[in-house]
Amino acid sequence: MDAEAIKRSFDGSGLRCTPQRYAVMAFLTERNRHPTAAEILEAVNRVDPCSSRATTYNNLRDLVQAGLVREVAVEGRAARFDATGMRHHHFICDRCGKVEDIEWYAVPKPASRSLGKRILRECELIFRGLCTKCAPRHASR
Repeated sequence: MDAEAIKRSFDGSGLRCTPQRYAVMAFLTERNRHPTAAEILEAVNRVDPCSSRATTYNNLRDLVQAGLVREVAVEGRAARFDATGMRHHHFICDRCGKVEDIEWYAVPKPASRSLGKRILRECELIFRGLCTKCAPRHASR
């Protein structure tokens, strides 16, 4: 995503394009490695050391709420963030915590009435197991 596309995405979601918010979004769109908030803060401050921890976390929260970034909850570990625009699921390695994108598979949404709830988002699957690096080590034990 280029600079203009990032600015358009902010405009379309009602977010102001602050330098810090832009830096967070640019970092996420340039890399597809699901960084933690701490990794994002460190990377953004390497380029321009003017973003505080609170500003970075608040920007991530705003980007998630606007639907521009997805937060991937990793049980027992720091949440990861993903700005990949296409719909996809995730695989999380239980040993090293690596998060990988997995092709999108449509999951049928249950009828809202049957649940007595109002479903606002689609379902995202998170597959758990051992990644290709950890699986061979685990098998030899």
